[in-house]
Amino acid sequence: MRGKENNMYADYARLRDENGVTDYRVAKDTGIPKSTFSDWKSNRSKPKVEKLIKIANYFGVGVEELLQTE
Repeated sequence: MRGKENNMYADYARLRDENGVTDYRVAKDTGIPKSTFSDWKSNRSKPKVEKLIKIANYFGVGVEELLQTE
């Protein structure tokens, strides 16, 4: 079972892929370090609220879309 953070990464990756952008592009556009995405993916760190808001705004979705559970 995936944790919420890993599920959030999966939702982020889906949005990233659907929009045809890379982690590098998202990092450059949002100011979130690219290494942060790797940390989320591997569960080394948990997403902070301010970063979730930046990601949601970047993709034009609500934060709740990044926090959906399976």
